[in-house]
Amino acid sequence: MVQKRKVPERKCIITNELKPKKELIRVVRNKEGQVFVDPTGKKNGRGAYLSRDLGVIEKAKKANVLSRQLNAEVDPAVYEELKQLVDGTKNEK
Repeated sequence: MVQKRKVPERKCIITNELKPKKELIRVVRNKEGQVFVDPTGKKNGRGAYLSRDLGVIEKAKKANVLSRQLNAEVDPAVYEELKQLVDGTKNEK
């Protein structure tokens, strides 16, 4: 019998749902305090995960959840990039 590999799951910081890592978007704060979207999910730093849903991103922006989770100022451009990722206008690298 072949053992099925465990799919890494992460929790969305808005909905608190556990989902496979691939279905979430990771936002990272690095050691320099820069906050950016990490489409690969592999960059170093403190990560927070959001569901790929415009409503979730809007809530995160309103409640300023990312700043609290990452202990850093989150540039509005980060939210724009998240929205673009969800809309699918941004191509995966």
